[in-house]
Amino acid sequence: MLKKVTLLLILLLSLALVACGGGATEPPAEAESSEAGALPDLGGREITIAVENAYLPFNYIDPATGEPAGWDYDAINAICALLNCKPKFVEAAWEGMIQAVADGQYDMAADGITITDERAEIVDFSNGYINIEQRLLARIDEDRFDSVQSFVDNSELILGTQTGTTNFETASKILPAERIQAFEQFPFAVQALIAGDIDAVIIDETAGLGYQGANADALKLVGESLSSDALGFIFPKGSELTGAVNAALAELEANGTLATLADKFFTDKFTITYEDLE
Repeated sequence: MLKKVTLLLILLLSLALVACGGGATEPPAEAESSEAGALPDLGGREITIAVENAYLPFNYIDPATGEPAGWDYDAINAICALLNCKPKFVEAAWEGMIQAVADGQYDMAADGITITDERAEIVDFSNGYINIEQRLLARIDEDRFDSVQSFVDNSELILGTQTGTTNFETASKILPAERIQAFEQFPFAVQALIAGDIDAVIIDETAGLGYQGANADALKLVGESLSSDALGFIFPKGSELTGAVNAALAELEANGTLATLADKFFTDKFTITYEDLE
């Protein structure tokens, strides 16, 4: 009898535990919290990324190895390591790159692209990953102007820039069209500057420092910043990659990777110049 009563009590206790959830295998609260904050898993998906391979220090062909390199490559490789995706970098001309992404020809583009309201009408931007100053690049012996305003005030001076860039847009705000000479790529503008065909080039400071480093005896940055602009990656409108990449960028900022990349590419530790790429 005692044995039967004992068995009955064990059975009743087991039923009570199941009814109360005692037999469930749900993860503890800590695991649920960790799962809730997990990065998206893209399942090994291939991501096509348009790059120019001609914009130091963001993307270029390393003269020492012949392989593509730059901030964009390192950052996106780190992003895909977090998101479980496979980057496929595709060389593309800057002219038309933003529209090509808008049309869905690429999953995203990385080329030091300034975040603007106008561009955001046709593509989605990631969160900004760095702020860039726009500056004037001039010849080393230039004494006709020492600021943006003194350049603007001298009607004889011609400003060079690259077509389709925010540098071109800024130039158009401060000068009439006849005082602006646009080039397909910045290296052509800088060559024209050194040759004396134009009087200054409006350029992002990071790129300007690269040209200045290559031509320390010929070029200098002049005057104050014309504007401070945030750069971001671009995606077709409504792309699910935008949120995923933003989550990865936040993680890379938190774990110090973005700071490490900034130190590698945006300080004097980066010594590759456009002259090296010729």
